[in-house]
Amino acid sequence: MLPDDMSDILISSDEIQARIAELGAQISADYSGQDLLLIAVLKGAVLFLTDLMRSITIPHSIDFMAISSYGDSTKTTGVVRILKDLDDPIDGRGVLVVEDIVDSGRTMDYLLRLLRVRNPTNLQVCTLLNKPSRREVQVPLDYVGFDIPNKFVYGYGLDLFEIHRNLPFIAAVKPEYIGLPPDEEQGSE
Repeated sequence: MLPDDMSDILISSDEIQARIAELGAQISADYSGQDLLLIAVLKGAVLFLTDLMRSITIPHSIDFMAISSYGDSTKTTGVVRILKDLDDPIDGRGVLVVEDIVDSGRTMDYLLRLLRVRNPTNLQVCTLLNKPSRREVQVPLDYVGFDIPNKFVYGYGLDLFEIHRNLPFIAAVKPEYIGLPPDEEQGSE
């Protein structure tokens, strides 16, 4: 049974898994012979990280960061807070940030600036979802799963008020469910 707050399924489970396999193959080729560290941004990127790391065929390690720019809202506050930092140094390592969605770009810009001063050999971004129509700060996205329209989405790790992360697909929320008129587009990051 589909949730009452869902307007439609944007990306099916099969489409997600096929694209992750492609991304994993490309990352494996690009990082061959390097000391690869995947940094997942919690909580939304956990499912993506899990499937992506199974698709990457070269040795790699993982770490996690938790960052917040939303609080209890569906719109970013613009103030980024680090809730959990990395466990180990990244100096001299090839770092790939694994993110669920890049929207305004502000959070990713902040994260990249923070990580760059820690002297990784290289620093790249892999995002499952890209919402270019909402971009306020241009950030480099080296690996993109899907470009999506300006809709608030959930599923496959992304939440709606901390629920629906377990859905195997990406769905759009009915705008009226989060207090917007039915024809208004909205964002999530």
